[in-house]
Amino acid sequence: MNPRTSRGGTVLTVLLLAYIFNFIDRNVIGVLAVPIRKEFGLSDTALSQLGIVFGLFYAVIAIPIARLADTRSRVNIIAASVALWSLFTAACGLVGSYGQLVAARMGVAIGEAGGIAPSYALISDYFPKEKRGRALAFFSLGIPLGSALGVFFGGWLASHLSWRSAFLIIGLVGLPPALAIKLLIAEPPRGQFDTPGVAAQPSPPLGVVARTLAANPSFWLLSFGAASGSILGYGLIFWLPSFFNRSFGLSLGEVGWFYGSIVLVGGGAGTWLGGWIADRIGPARPAGYALIPAFCFLGTAPAFALGLFAPNLWAAWLLFAIGQMLALAWLGPVISAVQHIVPPSMRATASASFLFINNLIGIAFGIYFLGWLSDRMKAAHGTDSLQYSILYGLVFYLLSSGLYFLAARRLERDWYRG
Repeated sequence: MNPRTSRGGTVLTVLLLAYIFNFIDRNVIGVLAVPIRKEFGLSDTALSQLGIVFGLFYAVIAIPIARLADTRSRVNIIAASVALWSLFTAACGLVGSYGQLVAARMGVAIGEAGGIAPSYALISDYFPKEKRGRALAFFSLGIPLGSALGVFFGGWLASHLSWRSAFLIIGLVGLPPALAIKLLIAEPPRGQFDTPGVAAQPSPPLGVVARTLAANPSFWLLSFGAASGSILGYGLIFWLPSFFNRSFGLSLGEVGWFYGSIVLVGGGAGTWLGGWIADRIGPARPAGYALIPAFCFLGTAPAFALGLFAPNLWAAWLLFAIGQMLALAWLGPVISAVQHIVPPSMRATASASFLFINNLIGIAFGIYFLGWLSDRMKAAHGTDSLQYSILYGLVFYLLSSGLYFLAARRLERDWYRG
């Protein structure tokens, strides 16, 4: 297939499908944590170690894979990664102990580490600058769609079959997208929509990329802003199913529908709107890419705080949906900004470095922190300890907002113009 014959719409659709399975496989553990905790007799702190293992392996492996993607076929790397994480997800259903489950989740993390950063770079070579925000936001719909479907089907399958069957079925169904990537997507010329001379440059040595990123304040502010928000983003997707089960008395199946619809409606709307607004204001004013999440995160914390103490399920659904919408509006603008602060030859590695910080802090620390704090607060709050753990953790959304406001002051100077 000629690189020019792959249409951007086809590429986005196929990559979105794979990304949906990425987040189904990644976040189904949140709803399945309820029966897993009971079967293995785990505390919240012990259960949260799954997040530490996943986050560490994901973060460490992502950079060398992305470095390979800056010089080799991104399509082949993404296809192989999808197949790998799907097989290890299925393997989670075959484990005989909690230690084996931890090992299987390591495999899922290794596979998923090779899927996202190369996809960001690939999409940036299929769409011109003025459309990248929406394209990356459309791709990022895989986060709310995959998270919602993971909660939906994970809860349903665990209720009607078992948590092991849920892992097996979801993992095996993820294999066809890997084949679709290989057959339907062609490798495009790197930087084909950028300045011709810049687009033709080969990928520089890793040391050069590292020094370029280290000297770019916007990269650090965007990365730590995203990481601060992701502490709650990943922490909530893991722990809110348990919160709804404990504090609202919802069954596993009811949690799937209730929380899944929140993520689907609120998260989907926020992800798309964030990218759409970014394309309207970002090309003329780079600071806009950081101001969108800065303002949104200011509203996220109070929305979730009110939802935690809502008087009924309807009020809780509305407040959590608003919070979820605001919490995911950062995806399109920030991911697009990371693509624009480095040359095309560095995009996959820059994205992986961004994801390294985001996931190392967000997944590894966020999931563990909320579980650890919940166990420490049981003496004071009893069965409501998880509720207060989440409440106090919302301060990280305010920290994220502050970092994005600082990034908005720097983006104009740090923007790469070739």
